[in-house]
Amino acid sequence: MLTFSALVAGSFSLGGQVANEIDPAALNAVRFAISAAVVGVVIAARGEGAATRAALAAPWRYAILGGFFALYFVTMFVGLKTAPPVSAAAVFTLTPVMSGVFGYILLRQIMGARIRLALALGAMGALWVIFRADLSALMAFEIGRGEAIFFWGCMAHAAYTPMVRVLNRGEPILSFTFWTLSATAVIIGIWGWAEIVATDWAGLRPLVWVTLGYTAIAASSMTVFLVQFASMRLPSSKVMAYTYLTPSWVLLWELALGQPMPPVMVLGGIGLTVLALGLLLKE
Repeated sequence: MLTFSALVAGSFSLGGQVANEIDPAALNAVRFAISAAVVGVVIAARGEGAATRAALAAPWRYAILGGFFALYFVTMFVGLKTAPPVSAAAVFTLTPVMSGVFGYILLRQIMGARIRLALALGAMGALWVIFRADLSALMAFEIGRGEAIFFWGCMAHAAYTPMVRVLNRGEPILSFTFWTLSATAVIIGIWGWAEIVATDWAGLRPLVWVTLGYTAIAASSMTVFLVQFASMRLPSSKVMAYTYLTPSWVLLWELALGQPMPPVMVLGGIGLTVLALGLLLKE
């Protein structure tokens, strides 16, 4: 899960570098087509089949999950056009709180007092980073346009997590993942077809292609496998906890890519998210 949080953080930093150079729908349609292909190759290499009767039953399920995924990833890249990667990552750390709400609504999952405290601290830390440690901006709740756009995507991601359990009918996770990724690619492809056709693919600079490859393989296919592996061995609260490391990893990614260090006061919010992580990891 440490690797998962680091890989996810890379998509924020790299995405922020190229967000204004390629349409979000075009990038994500190709990205998810590649991701689905990679998972399909893994399924084939394992000697399994994705098109089983159980997996193809009620295909509308993948359209719902793919819609949630499409909304999350497209709004992420739209938000990164104006929102700094650290702030966008901080918005992402609000996902566990929203996921807890959707988990209660859909699955009647109830969290203990320590988990609720940890989520509250993590949310406070995220808000502190989002508002750049500016107390007056926080009190006025003056949120940036990019952060506001990405917030709705994070809400879709939060709903996606419990919906997987609601809609899964016992089919293998890899097969379920393959059809969800495929549905996401189709939905984004239909929605953004004009942008895909209008994109000058041959004229894109190398960093855009690096970002496309990274987000397709490392930040999509690989992270799916890592979460599945961890979910079979760790309590869900611990799996969820590593989300709070994302802003810290983004800071390291930003420094590695030559970006300036954010204001020192912002680090206080990241400290709160690390404290939240410690509480969630506590037995």
